[in-house]
Amino acid sequence: MSLEATAADAAIKQNLEQFLVVLSVSLSVATLSRIFSWFRQIPYTLLLVIVGLGLAFVDVRLVNLSPELILEIFLPPLLFEAAWNIRWRSLKENWIPVVLFAVIGVIISVIGIALALSQLTSLTLPIALLVGASLSATDPVSVVALFRELGTSKKLTILMEGESLFNDGVAVVAFLLLVGIPLGTEVFSVTDTVVSFFKFVGIGIGVGCLVGFGISYLTQRFDLPLVEQSLTLVSAYGTYLITEELGGSGVISVVTVGIILGNFGSRIGMNPRTRLLVSEFWDFLAFFVNSIVFLLIGDQINFSSLSDNLGIIAIAITAVLVTRLISIFGLANLSNIFTKVDISLPEQTVLWWGGLRGSVSIALALSVPVSLNGRQDIIDTVFGVVLFTLLIQGLTTQWVLKKLNLVGDQPLRQEYSELLARKTAVGRVMDYFKKLDESPSIDSEFYRYEQELVKGELKSIEEKIYKFETEYPQLKSIAMQQLKDKLLDIEADTYAELIRSGQLGKNLSPVMLDILSKSGE
Repeated sequence: MSLEATAADAAIKQNLEQFLVVLSVSLSVATLSRIFSWFRQIPYTLLLVIVGLGLAFVDVRLVNLSPELILEIFLPPLLFEAAWNIRWRSLKENWIPVVLFAVIGVIISVIGIALALSQLTSLTLPIALLVGASLSATDPVSVVALFRELGTSKKLTILMEGESLFNDGVAVVAFLLLVGIPLGTEVFSVTDTVVSFFKFVGIGIGVGCLVGFGISYLTQRFDLPLVEQSLTLVSAYGTYLITEELGGSGVISVVTVGIILGNFGSRIGMNPRTRLLVSEFWDFLAFFVNSIVFLLIGDQINFSSLSDNLGIIAIAITAVLVTRLISIFGLANLSNIFTKVDISLPEQTVLWWGGLRGSVSIALALSVPVSLNGRQDIIDTVFGVVLFTLLIQGLTTQWVLKKLNLVGDQPLRQEYSELLARKTAVGRVMDYFKKLDESPSIDSEFYRYEQELVKGELKSIEEKIYKFETEYPQLKSIAMQQLKDKLLDIEADTYAELIRSGQLGKNLSPVMLDILSKSGE
């Protein structure tokens, strides 16, 4: 018994040491990328992959990357954070192209990649279908971060992020439906596949809604920020595990619960301070998990095995690019015909080139049963394509954005937004001065002196804002959007306050949204 305990202690110690090494390397890369200006040109996640590749090249393996580790530990927080931060209003405005890209786009990708590999390489069709399913999930973490940094349009960010959120779920479902075919445990049938697909998705959405709305109404009953923050963490992992046990899609369920809590639960059940606390917590957790995942992706590359399959990898890369080109340009133009969302040709080009593959693709490839002949071919092909998209497409996306004139005036907008925030804050200080009765304990001259200082600062800020708006008229749209968001927040907070006080039984649908949409026509 003592020998078993000693072995268990040694294993725990080794795992902790490996974890600390991974964490130390990740944080070192993060620090260096901020210190040296040259490194800032490379998205942080791509820099981690490059460092991981360097470690793999000298045969330094930080830790064994298992599919369960990514799917059950790393994937839920990454999906939840993205879903929490995506705005339902923006997603609803672009839902048709997002659904087209996430569903029809995945089907085009799976079939196109599978046909190319089965016809042009030695891979059989069932194996090629698994490769296609693995590579149909996009993972544009670094690209979306680049969009925000450079100030590209909100529409482009929503399309890229929304597609990624939902096509991960569709890709995972497709993979699970196809993996039994080469093993001989399943026979492909269109009817059975469609039924199974809707079963996976339906259970995922159902569990996600149940947990999401349940926690939303639960948090109305108390105001405990740390408890509410913990509930979001439990909901991310709990929803995933429960849905998988019920035979549904854990990915779809986590996305569903994240969207509900981020757009509904945080409004009716959390005060502004708690919402900020929870958002900051998930920002940290996403940074933490991404730091580990992307470093380990690079570290898991087996160069000798990849070199033996360069021909297959080259064909797979070509198939990925061609199928994405067909799906993005074809479906985007179809969306333009039937919706008001106009996706321009330059935006379509960025959506095509920015469709990187990452952690989900790697996890699916590694989850192929060991007993399956061709498993190593699947892993090598997927790793090779992921490496190409991350290093070649990821590092050139900024150049593509600049060439297509899609880089926004983000530094200017940031400075203007900060001035608007300062005006609001200093204005509230002035309001406090007006309401404040002069206290006998405060010298009246000191009181007036402080008031004049604040008044002078407010005037200075207003002059700077006027100068900005005169020189850059397009910035006025920021102030207009902030006003609209504030009006919508006031309405939502009012309903939440009435629900908490028992004066309202349920959350009402917003009327300000319809009013503001009419004013913008």
